[in-house]
Amino acid sequence: MFERFTKAARSVVKGAVEHAERDGARAVTHEHLLLALLDRDDTPAAAALRQLCPPGRRPSLLAALADARRRAGLSRADAEALAGLGIDLGALVARVEQTHGTGALAGGHKDPGRWPGRRPFSREAKSVLVQSLRVALARKDREIGDEHILLALTTTGGIVAEALADHGVTYASVDTAVSGPAAP
Repeated sequence: MFERFTKAARSVVKGAVEHAERDGARAVTHEHLLLALLDRDDTPAAAALRQLCPPGRRPSLLAALADARRRAGLSRADAEALAGLGIDLGALVARVEQTHGTGALAGGHKDPGRWPGRRPFSREAKSVLVQSLRVALARKDREIGDEHILLALTTTGGIVAEALADHGVTYASVDTAVSGPAAP
């Protein structure tokens, strides 16, 4: 599959690995893929992100991701499901942080030492890369570009897709941004 990646898409994957290394993460996640996309400035995905989530709104997007990490990566749908069982996620996070410190539920991602060899990709990150292939095939594109990775991030669910959607970056809006408006 990676032989079908464009230079831009390969740079995104490489950038995601670099973000994981800087974060001290044990694995490359779908959030690292988004961060690597946000670093780009000369590609179809970069242009779409610039149009849909201008640089002035990026701190809000990054804050939404950080807040989700604080909640152990649980999405609003997860929080609603827990609420249906009578569990207040906000109260649970507050209690855990009171006992164990701020960001305690985001733990487990840091690697205290050097991680030998290559960092593995998380299940979610692998799912995004596989979905990017599906998106490219559905669009009848011969190569997988960074725009396909961005489109895949909007469809795989979870905190990244949720944060993107909250900032106006949906499959439909990205598709329009990278393809141009449909002909009448």
